[in-house]
Amino acid sequence: MNKLIKNFLAITSVAMIASSVAVAEEYRIGTASLGGAFYPIGQSISNLVNKHTDGEISMVPVVTGGSVQNPRLIHSGEVEIAITNNNLGFLATKGLGPYKKTGKIEMSAVAALHPSVLHMIVLADSDINTIEDLKGKKVAVGPAGGGTLGFINFLLPLHDMEMDDMTPSFLSYSDGFSQLTDGNVDAAFALSGYPAGAVMQASAGNKLKFISFSAGMLDKATEANKAFKAVTIPAEVYGTEGDATVIGVNNMLIAPNSMSADVVEKIVTAVFDHLDEFKAENSNAKQIDPAASLSLAIPLHEGAARYFNK
Repeated sequence: MNKLIKNFLAITSVAMIASSVAVAEEYRIGTASLGGAFYPIGQSISNLVNKHTDGEISMVPVVTGGSVQNPRLIHSGEVEIAITNNNLGFLATKGLGPYKKTGKIEMSAVAALHPSVLHMIVLADSDINTIEDLKGKKVAVGPAGGGTLGFINFLLPLHDMEMDDMTPSFLSYSDGFSQLTDGNVDAAFALSGYPAGAVMQASAGNKLKFISFSAGMLDKATEANKAFKAVTIPAEVYGTEGDATVIGVNNMLIAPNSMSADVVEKIVTAVFDHLDEFKAENSNAKQIDPAASLSLAIPLHEGAARYFNK
């Protein structure tokens, strides 16, 4: 066999071997700003997908504006999968609320995740006790495009207030709570699962307290939007003086309707077949109830339905 033929066969062999090696499809999961719960949850989901899909799927978490922005990122194709909440998921698929300009977003639910609660936090010696006390105060309201701001815009009118009644700072959760402990803002808000990293960091060297709802106002809020619910945060979570009753909402993983059902099923299988591993890595995952995936505000993606309807 001459040298030319040998070289040709060697090159052909290498090419055949290379073509037989599966190249992982990369997916970006939209999370939120650093300091909340979405980014760590997205990191844990990525780790499970990377580990348990036999190299077929690669996933990376992406820092985003949060639950309001994430459906828009699904719509634009800037992320392939993302986290949002029940209320926003419903509004996005109907083209309502913050999605009026975008129009109806063609997306489906992939799975139920942990609940998020609205952390309304001040230092323990603050004279701010209720939402009404925020008038004239400097408040870190979370990043523009995040779910925190959506909650605030929902709650303020119920209290006959508007954003102009306070001085808002649009900061990441980490920056917002750093500003609180430094005394640069009077209160900091974060829509996040608990414990939230930014709040934990603030509580490490400071006594904190939750801003409370005035009598009847939490009931008024949950009656105005059935997607929201009252949630109790035990005192030991952040070392507060007592348990706190806050407003919360269930979260979900979302994907475009156009995503392959096989891919969605593989992602869900990687996560929910290894839920114990998920819970060991991320404390918020301990609050996930797989059965809740069957009662979300928007329909399940075909691939997710295959898994949860087994």
